[in-house]
Amino acid sequence: MAVRWLCSLFGKPFDGGKRMDHGGPQDQPQHPTEHQQPYHPQHPAMMRLYEVQKEVSTLGPQVCTFSGLQNDREYKRMERELTQLLLQVDQVDTEGKLELQGARKRAAQEVEGLLRYLEENASHPSRLAIEELSNAARQLLDERVVAPQRAGGVAEINDELVDALQEIILRLTQIKTEGRVPLRKARYRALTRLCAVQEVLEGRTPQQTLSLPLSGETHEAVNCINQVMVKVSMARSQLLALLMGLSGRDSCAHLSRILTEMQVELDALDVSGNAAIRNYRKQVVEEINGLLKHLDLEGEGDDTRRYDLAQNNSIREIEAVRAHVSHLREGVLRHCVTGDLRCKAELQSLLTHLDQVDTAKNPCIREARRRAVVEVQAVITFLDLREALLRRQPSPDEHPSHRAVWLVLGSLSDLQAQVLGFDGKRADKSYMILEELLTKQLLALDAVDPQGDESTKAARKQAVKFAQNILNYLDMKTDEWEY
Repeated sequence: MAVRWLCSLFGKPFDGGKRMDHGGPQDQPQHPTEHQQPYHPQHPAMMRLYEVQKEVSTLGPQVCTFSGLQNDREYKRMERELTQLLLQVDQVDTEGKLELQGARKRAAQEVEGLLRYLEENASHPSRLAIEELSNAARQLLDERVVAPQRAGGVAEINDELVDALQEIILRLTQIKTEGRVPLRKARYRALTRLCAVQEVLEGRTPQQTLSLPLSGETHEAVNCINQVMVKVSMARSQLLALLMGLSGRDSCAHLSRILTEMQVELDALDVSGNAAIRNYRKQVVEEINGLLKHLDLEGEGDDTRRYDLAQNNSIREIEAVRAHVSHLREGVLRHCVTGDLRCKAELQSLLTHLDQVDTAKNPCIREARRRAVVEVQAVITFLDLREALLRRQPSPDEHPSHRAVWLVLGSLSDLQAQVLGFDGKRADKSYMILEELLTKQLLALDAVDPQGDESTKAARKQAVKFAQNILNYLDMKTDEWEY
């Protein structure tokens, strides 16, 4: 971690870079060499400041990756230690020497900077929004799953619960992190746990419609498997409680041991070659394995390559496709290509490639892929409409309302070209003009009276959908979404 005052004391000029950005302090610690001795190296004040610098270098990385809140124990510890360092710096006796006074001032600024960074991230509106959504998910799971099972009842796991959880996950993906490591880490950890919960619930929903377990009269081993099934149901509730922070006593390690013991118990059963019982046991073992794979989330998010999706191979694939689409889009707009089958074939191949991108059930990667698909489809629909407009040969007896719809489609084609080339923000005047013009075309379509003509009704309906898609695409381009 860079410390400006230390660089200065060691005779190394500061490179002029920012001391701290969204990701935290970026510079590396500077150490004296044989030819670069600090000013007054044996002076007690300098020695004390050097000791403070070493402690700051230890706390810095912890501060820069802390993703919790102000009431967390870890936050209070770091705040306390940094405050103590600040007091120690203030107590350094500089004996009125300007060099020592400057060194002490810079040391205080470094510690104060870490304190500000720690507080800003823990109290950032996005961090509070992440916690609010996490709490909503906890309450939902507690009321519908955890609390009923603890009371000896039956958990209410259905599609409504899964959909409600999916809505929370989508809202989490839309939270802006401004590139700050602590915020990205907090969002990733929340999403990882919610996606694990969602997978457990989705795996449970279809099982509730299956027939009851085999009768114990079939084979003596069945009674044992049935008892394990009851334990698995309880373990599922424990897992959900652990993932959502609703369990104060249990731990992932403890639950892992319980599930492993169940597996050993099932493996020891003698099913005497009975295929039906073997299959029943296999299903229970697979369900146990499904729960076990979610028990390694304690340290999830600590690895930069996980919460930094810019390093994700799937995101890199998606970004490569987007770059290719951008190149094709520029060519289409520059030359107004309409009948270029090769361009369309390339775009279709990009759609196929995007379909094959592995999202690993990560909602952020899924959303990134969806947006890339929309970008490809926008260029394809533009080419299709331009081609249709060029080939259009209206008959003399064409219905006036039908002709009016085609006139609007011509205007929409010109507007779509502007939207495809738009590269601004929602506050820009050009954005507001485009939005207003597209809205006027929707109003024009609304004013078209089909007069009972079925082809006009169908054409108007398709044109309205086309206009709305252009508006949605414009919104997507300017919503500043990030993964």
